[in-house]
Amino acid sequence: MEAWQLVRFNVNLLARPHRSSEPVLNSRAMPIATLTNLSLAFGTDQILDRIELSIDSGERIAFTGRNGAGKSTLLGIISGAINEDDGNLWRADNLKFVTLSQNLPERADIKVFDAVSGVFDELGQQLAEYHHLTEQMTGDEADTNRLSQLQSALDHGDGWNISHRIEATLHRLKLDPEAPLSSLSGGWLKRVAIAQSLVLEPDVWILDEPTNHLDLEGIEWLESLLLDFQGTVLFVSHDRQLMQSVATAIVEIDRGSVTRYNCDYITFIERRDKAREIEQEHNKQFDDKLKIEETWIRQGIKARRTRNEGRVRALKALREERGKRISTKDLKLQVDRGSSSGKIVKEAAGLGKSIDGKLIIKDLDLIIQRGDRIGILGPNGCGKSTLLKILLEESSPDAGNLKTGSKLQVAYFDQIREQLDQQRSVHNYISEGRDFISVRGKDIHVVSYLQNFLFNPDQARAPIRTLSGGEQNRLLLAKLFALPANFLVLDEPTNDLDIETLELLEELLVEYTGTVLLVSHDRAFMDNVVSSLLVFEGNGKVQEYVGGYSDWVKGANTQQPSSSSNNKTGNQAGRHQDRKKQKAADQKRLRDLDKLTTKIEKAEQELAHVNQQTAEASFFEQSAERQTAIYDKVAELEKDIMDLMEVWEALEAN
Repeated sequence: MEAWQLVRFNVNLLARPHRSSEPVLNSRAMPIATLTNLSLAFGTDQILDRIELSIDSGERIAFTGRNGAGKSTLLGIISGAINEDDGNLWRADNLKFVTLSQNLPERADIKVFDAVSGVFDELGQQLAEYHHLTEQMTGDEADTNRLSQLQSALDHGDGWNISHRIEATLHRLKLDPEAPLSSLSGGWLKRVAIAQSLVLEPDVWILDEPTNHLDLEGIEWLESLLLDFQGTVLFVSHDRQLMQSVATAIVEIDRGSVTRYNCDYITFIERRDKAREIEQEHNKQFDDKLKIEETWIRQGIKARRTRNEGRVRALKALREERGKRISTKDLKLQVDRGSSSGKIVKEAAGLGKSIDGKLIIKDLDLIIQRGDRIGILGPNGCGKSTLLKILLEESSPDAGNLKTGSKLQVAYFDQIREQLDQQRSVHNYISEGRDFISVRGKDIHVVSYLQNFLFNPDQARAPIRTLSGGEQNRLLLAKLFALPANFLVLDEPTNDLDIETLELLEELLVEYTGTVLLVSHDRAFMDNVVSSLLVFEGNGKVQEYVGGYSDWVKGANTQQPSSSSNNKTGNQAGRHQDRKKQKAADQKRLRDLDKLTTKIEKAEQELAHVNQQTAEASFFEQSAERQTAIYDKVAELEKDIMDLMEVWEALEAN
């Protein structure tokens, strides 16, 4: 499938309705699509079950849900690319639906202009040929005659308007029309795919994981592009900040059902969590009812002879429903931390690296200590993955020295999934042919272990190629976390993962006591996980900063880099010693903050417990001395918390 896909519904490619610059989100908004009692199943798997959904013009709707829940499928139904099994789908007439898929254009030996003009079929081919002839005019009579023929064809097809549209789009996206696709990185190929869909001037623009392959600058550019777009936007994304910035509504797909939230992403999370609390209470009541029914069905001969068949059928339905509910359990992400590494994990002095004459890293001094959680930021192609490979000793630097600490056990998450043999089964990939694997010193059956990562028994036996991108990433995590490791190296681990898995991965990495080094363009993920950043700033300069992505953005113009800066003076040995001292100071401060946070949380929990005692009716039945002692305890805890907060605020401000 191409990176772009057009579904035509009686549309003139050149005729465009007038639209305002702001989304129409009021009572006069016109519906563009309505789904009524719509269902779809793949084999025995019910993907969508009698769903109801209405979409108005000008909306920007984010679709969310777990991997495999049916997000891309639902967008395919809305666009007309996939047919539903049952129910009704209504779409407004004379609207153009254009889908930007996850697939990138192939790195073919053609120019960017040709790739973009190609979406217009024969007219696009004529434009491309005309473009190249005008660029390479030799005065040859045959060329001149061909130009005349092409001019006539383009006149009749109104090709000049399309040519202007292509040129304007390429300029807007900062794409070189003469650049061959074979020379472009994944991020620039993504821009080409966006250009292919934008030149078609969609009324409804559908995007499936649009931030994949884009660097931070590209993601921020995409946000602006979507906010400026004057039509309707329907998109799937795992980028929580993008959803918060762009979406005017959230649609969640869960176990075949669709729920619409008319709010921003943060409010959606609050409402979703409240709904799940209610569901958990209902589940408890449901389980109680199931126990009663199962007790009844196990009664003696007399009961079985006289039992109500309707009740038996109801029990069967209850068990089926329970199976559906159990399938929604959270992943059980656990890491086998292995043995503790030495205090120094990696120590680099004066590292330098060039690729094809381009300076990637210059004079980098770096110390990674046990327990560090370091993020790496930079544009596509700047050298982030190269730095990882140098630190992993898979590639050699051109200059400088690298020392590796003792007792190091490394687990490496590869961005491009080179570790995955698509022909192997999921079971074999995890187990290497065994039925049991050892995780954290315990033998676990492979199928049970895979179920912790939401793979059912059928998927365990299937080849890896049948898994979605998000499921393949989940499989890599399952393999990674089964290995004893005290040093996790993660290159874009968040691509294609659903948001719940992302949040669980964040929690795991925060609690992980080993060392973490990661590359990610997910801004929220970096904020929630890392304690410092290595930022590629151009011309080989790699700068270290304390804090996460937001801290770096806020202090971009004022924040002083840590002493790992490449702009150092004095002799190298002295600079390196200063770096060690500063690093130790930074780490001590972070450890002190963590300890204080733990103390504050413990004191607040104790205070809540004591306050609960004072709220009970039995409290006033106690002696006056006992009541006074408890009130004194409350006052003492409140003072302790205030004192701890003052120390925490002072440390945090330094």
